[in-house]
Amino acid sequence: MPDKTLILTGRDIKGLVDMPRILGIVEKAFRAHGRGTVQMPPKIYIHLKKYNGDLRAMPAYVEGMEACGVKWVNVHPDNRKRGLPVVMALIILSDPRIGYPIAVMDGTYITNMRTGAAGGVAAKYLANRGSSTAGFVGCGVQALFQLMALRSIFALKAVSVYDKEPAQADRFTRHARALGITIKRCGDIKDCVSKKDILVTTTPSRRPIIDAGWISPGTHINAIGADAKGKEELDPAIFKRAKVVVDDMAQAVHSGEINVPLSKRLIKKSDICATLGEIVMGKKSCRASKDDITIFDSTGIAINDIAVASYVYKRAMARPGAKRKISFA
Repeated sequence: MPDKTLILTGRDIKGLVDMPRILGIVEKAFRAHGRGTVQMPPKIYIHLKKYNGDLRAMPAYVEGMEACGVKWVNVHPDNRKRGLPVVMALIILSDPRIGYPIAVMDGTYITNMRTGAAGGVAAKYLANRGSSTAGFVGCGVQALFQLMALRSIFALKAVSVYDKEPAQADRFTRHARALGITIKRCGDIKDCVSKKDILVTTTPSRRPIIDAGWISPGTHINAIGADAKGKEELDPAIFKRAKVVVDDMAQAVHSGEINVPLSKRLIKKSDICATLGEIVMGKKSCRASKDDITIFDSTGIAINDIAVASYVYKRAMARPGAKRKISFA
């Protein structure tokens, strides 16, 4: 039985993970979600309007993987101006048999990896096979992880990007070109979005920035940015044309891309095709033809954080000289 707690920094974690492996772990976690063998209360929010930010508590347990823990994470968009990450997180991993805190680890890199991987898993199941073009609206840190995941699944031949902040678009462009991807900087969102196999949105917008008329038949959309009440990136009219898949219904209705259209009664819960876990499990199938438009509404779910954290812990403990640094005995 454990008697000490392992401490892992972000640098430690980066040396233990890679996107292909994390894609597999996240897909397994979604399968457990679709099977109903997880416990995951919706995120608890502390809204810090005075500071244009929030803090969130995200507990979860994944049976089979025996992964149990909680993530404490913030989102402060103004941190870009301060030279700090917009998202920072801490994960406490517990032994489900006895409740002992077996690890305390940086959760920032895990959050970025599992969010990118969730988008990758969604595109694997929802985008058309052979998808080769992608548009990225928003070129912040998470866009890079979405690109990493998509590149692990699809042979991307051309990527278009748009960001209102040139410095972010520059960084993304350098990264993509270093991966050998042909990239186009777009002067407006319409140009970035039109005639793409896959569209990724990762902005903090609180008003629609993607017009329904810009979306071509067959496009798959990873809507990543809306992760709190009041946020939205997509024209609600897109939902009338699309098959919508959410990561978790309880979270999505309050904080996902569907939260505003639902609150305005522009769509109904019954309009949602499935959860991604149901798709992965094979319980439901939403894309019926190559011309269908599909949307993955990603709120970010705790089972993915905890499943990845559990993997990280096991890899760290398997390394020679692994040190536990806190004792609660």
